[in-house]
Amino acid sequence: MKKLTLRDLDVKEKRVLVRVDFNVPLSDAGTVADDKRIRAALPTIRHIYEAGGTAILMTHLGRPKGKVLPELSLAPVAEHLRHLLGGRTVNFIDATVGERVEKRIGALAPGEIILLENLRFHEGETANDPDFAAALARLGDVYVNDAFGTAHRAHASTVGVTRHFERCAGGFLMEKELDYLSRLLEKPESPFVALLGGAKISGKIDVIRNLAGRTDTILIGGGMAGTFFAARGWAIGDSLVEEEKINVARALLSDIGEEKMLLPVDVVVASAFRENAARRVVAPEKIEPGWRIMDIGPASVELYAAKIVEGRTVFWNGPMGVFEMPPFSTGTRALAEATARATDGGAVTVIGGGDTARAVREEDLEERITHVSTGGGASLEFVEGRELPGVAALTDA
Repeated sequence: MKKLTLRDLDVKEKRVLVRVDFNVPLSDAGTVADDKRIRAALPTIRHIYEAGGTAILMTHLGRPKGKVLPELSLAPVAEHLRHLLGGRTVNFIDATVGERVEKRIGALAPGEIILLENLRFHEGETANDPDFAAALARLGDVYVNDAFGTAHRAHASTVGVTRHFERCAGGFLMEKELDYLSRLLEKPESPFVALLGGAKISGKIDVIRNLAGRTDTILIGGGMAGTFFAARGWAIGDSLVEEEKINVARALLSDIGEEKMLLPVDVVVASAFRENAARRVVAPEKIEPGWRIMDIGPASVELYAAKIVEGRTVFWNGPMGVFEMPPFSTGTRALAEATARATDGGAVTVIGGGDTARAVREEDLEERITHVSTGGGASLEFVEGRELPGVAALTDA
């Protein structure tokens, strides 16, 4: 993972083409509803303009699928970035490539910033079209990728464009993401505890396999636990089960061992997938027909929290239950607090983005976590041991 970083580049009086990840939620009023990803890119942006470079920012927003959709314009994101930079001018242009864009950039002075319109208004972005990549490359003198959240996608702005630059570097956020995630795979301090949840086992199989030889304990929660229970031969009512993955789950339990890979010892079940449904706590092997798993139970919370607090390295991806429904958020909230306590005790704690990051933010615990990844899918693929195209395309240090 030894790649060039922004600190290796001389950007003075250079046009710096920067792939950022400003794929942020917008409110009904069209304003930025959550600016975490924008804030995460600020150190890179500030470094460029303070060093006398011109920052040319490009990002996608949503999934317009090659169509120009006004509701997915980046204009409100440019305004929000201006606010975060203390009122500093952030130029915006309602286009991404072409002569008009090139003229506008050519008129900018060193130290200025411009945000291009949504990359995905062009089909060539997700298709990694060579012509679109070449058009993007004409906008800059050097290239920086600070969008870890898109590094697992081989798109024009993350891979294709790099073929037109002699030096392609990672931004400060990219560097930070790779540093903390690499620690999990290369030199984790023991005990290393991995907490894996979410709805399905199918997205976590390779993560479990890759972490099995590195971790001391793997804690399983969320809807994916149902498939492991089914692999034990238990009837689990109407709970989510991936029938085609039962044999895989059985093999994982056998290969890793149930002393190392722990399943919930009790679960919160509900009579329907509704917030106001009847609920009760039962042992997982005693779930009756018509009931479904919605969260881990109190005994499981106590067991898992103790393991987490004892950890010196903790990686967590995936909620423990249907945490968006308050009655079934207890397990996720409790383990978020346990992860924060582990950090307080000196552990390195890494949250793998997505719903888990949201849960930690909602509990106001983000400052008590060592690193909260901005890329859910990218962080998972990295921990699986897969090569990320957007990282591989950067210049070796």
